[in-house]
Amino acid sequence: MSKTWYKDRELVPFHFYNDSKGYQQVDKFGHAFGGYVYSYIGHSYLKSRGFSQLEALTIGGTLGFVLQAPIEIMDGIHEGYGFSWGDMVANASGSALVIGQELLFGEQIVKYKFSYWESEYASRANGYLGKSTFDRVLKDYNGHTYWLSVPIAKIFPNRRIPPWLCISFGYGANGMYGEFYNISEYNGVSIPYARRYRQYIVSLDIDWTKIPTQSKFLKVVFKGLTFVKFPFSAIELTSSGQVKGHWIYY
Repeated sequence: MSKTWYKDRELVPFHFYNDSKGYQQVDKFGHAFGGYVYSYIGHSYLKSRGFSQLEALTIGGTLGFVLQAPIEIMDGIHEGYGFSWGDMVANASGSALVIGQELLFGEQIVKYKFSYWESEYASRANGYLGKSTFDRVLKDYNGHTYWLSVPIAKIFPNRRIPPWLCISFGYGANGMYGEFYNISEYNGVSIPYARRYRQYIVSLDIDWTKIPTQSKFLKVVFKGLTFVKFPFSAIELTSSGQVKGHWIYY
């Protein structure tokens, strides 16, 4: 991150920054996702090593909040950023999703997932949304979608419904060439007008942890796919009232 977010930023005295309305809150969903992933992995690992549920939740379940706090401190000492209480709340909510489900259900029924597809805006931004693919994954919030996936069989108990088939609810936003409002140029090059809007998406998904296999290789692959939304057809509702269908949405 020091080579992407902070590479052109000066060190400044620690300060605060209210970015709760930035990037249509896509950034906050990202912070919650990071908190969820770290806490999920921490809790699962400690349980697999023989720790008690209380120990796994106390140490591993809080890992997302603990590991992401230094990022907020880094923001607080760099020009153009700042320590954000909104980010801290989002980080905590990701960890809370892990801890809360373990306390209520004894398992992670709802999986928090991420998908990314480079947006049409990235190539028009003259580098503002990232110059390389890696940069754009971090900076092109237009390409981010965050999902909550729930096994359909948990909602409608039926033996005919495979336990791995999920319904997934996603959130994203588009048309963003800036944090709070769109800029008109970057590095002396004009950026075309774009209307900012939110996206609410319903799709199907796969819970890879529910697919039985005896293959050690596949078990490793399935664990790695835990947090990745599988491409499926989807229905999208935008904040402007448009309804769109997608044969494949990722």
